[in-house]
Amino acid sequence: MAVVKAKLDQGPPNYKEMLPPIITENYGKWAYHEIPSPGVLKHVSESGAALFSVRVASPRLVSIDFIRDICVLADDYCDGFLRFTTRNNVEFLVSDEAKLNPLMDALKAKGYCIGGTGPSISNIVHTQGWIHCHTAATDASGVVKAVMDDLYEYFDTMKLPAKLKMGLACCLNMCGAAHCSDIAIVGVHRTPPVINHDVIRKGTEIPSLVASCPTGAIRPDPKNKSVKVNDDKCMYCGNCYTMSPGMKLNDARNDGLAILVGGKTSNARSAPSFSRMVIPFLPNTSPRWPEVVAAVRNIIEVWIANAQKGERIGEWVERVGWERFFSLTGIPFSDMLIDDYIFSRETFRTGAAFKY
Repeated sequence: MAVVKAKLDQGPPNYKEMLPPIITENYGKWAYHEIPSPGVLKHVSESGAALFSVRVASPRLVSIDFIRDICVLADDYCDGFLRFTTRNNVEFLVSDEAKLNPLMDALKAKGYCIGGTGPSISNIVHTQGWIHCHTAATDASGVVKAVMDDLYEYFDTMKLPAKLKMGLACCLNMCGAAHCSDIAIVGVHRTPPVINHDVIRKGTEIPSLVASCPTGAIRPDPKNKSVKVNDDKCMYCGNCYTMSPGMKLNDARNDGLAILVGGKTSNARSAPSFSRMVIPFLPNTSPRWPEVVAAVRNIIEVWIANAQKGERIGEWVERVGWERFFSLTGIPFSDMLIDDYIFSRETFRTGAAFKY
C-alpha cells in the first residue's frame, strides 16, 4: 500500500523545487556575471550557458491584475519563470537570448520601468505606512512614489558613483531596514500618546498595557481605573497603542520624517555600517512630500559631485568627514544629531567576520 505524504502549509516551500531548469543544471557552476545594459544582468556558467535577468521596478503593494500581467509576460518570454527581489523589483529570468529584446520591448510598451542594476538607485524598500500600520508616523508608499518619481533618471541609467540603496520606515520601530541604507527616511512621532480613559476602562488589560512600555513610562492610575504616562520617559514607539486603542499616538501636526545616511550591509571595500541621522525633522506634506524629495535629491547630487568611483555614500562621508558633509550639503547641524546614547552604534560589531 502506497503511503501518501501530506503536504503541510508550514513555512516556505523548498526554493529548489521552483528553480528554472538552467539554474538547476548549472547550480554552483556560475563563472561570472556582467551588466550588458541598465536593468539587465547576464549570468554565465562554466558550461557556457547564459541566463539573463531583466529587472523591472514594482510597487511593494500590488494588485492581482499586476500579478497576472507579469505572469503572462513570464509565460510568453521566460517559460513562466520570474522572481521578486528583496527590494521589490521583479526579475524576469530569460534562458533564451532570442527572447530578451522582445521581452524588453513588451515591457516598455506596457510602461514598465527597466533598471536598478549596477551604479544606480534600486527600488526603495519600505514598510506599510498609513495604508495598513496603526503606529505609522508617515505614509510609506506615498513618500516612496514621490521620491522615486523625482529620481527616476538614476534608476534607468548607471551614472551614479556606486550603487544606491534606500529604505523607508514609517516609525522608529524600523521595519524598513533604514538602519543599514545609504539613505533612509524614517517617520517620527514627537508627542506622547493621548489617553482616552473611557476606552481603557472598557476594554483594556491594564497590566499588559503597562508591561508593553519598553521605558517604563506607563504606570497604573487606580483613581481613574486607567493609566498615566510619564512624558519624559516616553520614546513614542507606539507599543502601547498596539495594546489599546485608548493610547492614540498619531498627531497630524507634530508627526513627520527624519533623514539618515551612510548605512550599508555589504562587506566590500569597507565593513558594514549603520546609518546616522542628518535631518531630524521634515513635515508630513502629503501627497508629494516636496521637502523630503528636495532633501534626498540634494544629498544625492552632492555625493555625485564629490565621490570617487565605486564609493558608497557612507564611504564618501567617512573619507571627507562629517563636518565637510554638512558644509557641502548645506544641511544645518543640530544638537539633536549628537549621539550621546551610552550603548551607541559605535559599540556594535558590524563586520561580517566572527571573532572570539
